[in-house]
Amino acid sequence: MMFKLFKENVRIALSSIKTQLLRTILTVLIIAIGITALVCILTVVAALENTLSSDFASMGANTFNIDQYDSSQRLRRNEERKVDNPIISYPEANAFKQKYDYPFTHTSLSFTATSGAEVKFESKKTDPEITILGVDEYFLLNSGLETTKGRNFTGFDIANNTYSCVVGSDFEKNLFADVNPIDKIISIRGAKFKIIGVLKEKGSTFGNSQDLRVLIPIQVARSLFTAPDINYTMSVMVDKKELLNQAVESANSTMRRVRKLSPVKDNNFGISRSDDLINKILSITQYLGVSAWIIGIITIFGSSIALMNIMLVSVTERTREIGVRKALGAKRSTIAIQFFMETLVIGQLGGLLGVILGISAGFGIATAINFIFVIPWGAIIAAFITTFVVAIVSGSYPALKASKLDPIEALRYE
Repeated sequence: MMFKLFKENVRIALSSIKTQLLRTILTVLIIAIGITALVCILTVVAALENTLSSDFASMGANTFNIDQYDSSQRLRRNEERKVDNPIISYPEANAFKQKYDYPFTHTSLSFTATSGAEVKFESKKTDPEITILGVDEYFLLNSGLETTKGRNFTGFDIANNTYSCVVGSDFEKNLFADVNPIDKIISIRGAKFKIIGVLKEKGSTFGNSQDLRVLIPIQVARSLFTAPDINYTMSVMVDKKELLNQAVESANSTMRRVRKLSPVKDNNFGISRSDDLINKILSITQYLGVSAWIIGIITIFGSSIALMNIMLVSVTERTREIGVRKALGAKRSTIAIQFFMETLVIGQLGGLLGVILGISAGFGIATAINFIFVIPWGAIIAAFITTFVVAIVSGSYPALKASKLDPIEALRYE
């Protein structure tokens, strides 16, 4: 019985909507614009969070880096120029690796030798945009990288400074489109390197390709690239996650000893944990979510007024119809539910259109900036709840007004 009544109310609502089609379409579009803005931004935020989670999850939550600055110091340095830590030199980085002996840890030393190298293979060559990294045998493990072909560096490769290299996945698309790159010889700055491995594709992070790089043994890189003030990074992986806090504390005290800092002096280096970094970045994305809700609420507030207005006009235009229904025995609640149902249908149509447009726009933006798209179920649910609330708020007064009309006065209305 209840279902039949609901179905009948929906049928009447759709019939009434058809008679005032233009106003209904405009109202639906106004609601859809607000929902589109809300869903689009929430979709992009969800894609951003998913991308960041994927990028940093490979590093693991049990990794930390010791560098010239930590992430918060970098922000302060850019804004205020007050933090000015010295670079981490090779003697300091090497001293740290020798002195740091916390159990169940692996320490990697690395540095970016150049970001503008040209790589040659036979008669082919790349654009001068290849990043060359000097690394050791633990770099791949600590960075969450893996090879799809070949192998990683061994302790023998690093200790004996072999002219071997591991290349990014883009080299298979360019220099080695038709051949297996393993054991092929490439030339960097005139030096010949044998390819021992190809990295798994990583894609781009904020526009920087992670697949246009070549890893070479750290001492070989130091001999080929002798620029002044080279900054080294130490990366530490802890095998047992429960020991991470103690490992970070031990690394902090070891680095302070390396730099001969007195107990009263602050650290002049940064320690960044991989899980801290992603949590900080994800906290920034929350502001985008709040912005989406503010934009959505402002627009939806306007659409609520528009929806209430169209329903009040509808009540006025259909005064005689309401009088006839009441004269035939329709209850106040029946009249109120009928008009309320019309508001609900218009609201949900606007919500549905807004969700479709919002997800489409969000997908387009996420694809354009190489974010990993995910269906934002939270945004979809939020959109339909929002339109439901809008319908309740906008439809209550017109429905109440319609139900209170005097049938005699309504029948006289022309």
